[in-house]
Amino acid sequence: MRSKKKSKSEIVMNVKTAPYAAVEEIMEKKLEDISTILSSSGGRKSKLYEEVMGIVEKGLFKIALRRSNGVKSSAAVFLGINRNTFTDKMTKLGITCDKAK
Repeated sequence: MRSKKKSKSEIVMNVKTAPYAAVEEIMEKKLEDISTILSSSGGRKSKLYEEVMGIVEKGLFKIALRRSNGVKSSAAVFLGINRNTFTDKMTKLGITCDKAK
């Protein structure tokens, strides 16, 4: 039997999506560990989704600020969000910004 030959566009699409698939797999494995740690709710209603999303968002904001040397507008561009939204979320997440001097 002959195997179906992939078109050039299918090959290009696979190359572009491969890094995302790898990242998704890594994230899923790490989230499994994280959810195991956080899921012991002690009889109360689980807030797992809310807690994990807060941790992820806070981490992304800290990374963006480090990569932009504390420049909020550059950090917002890095994340693909509006600067005012970035600043508001920063406050909600309890993140302070000390620019590198």
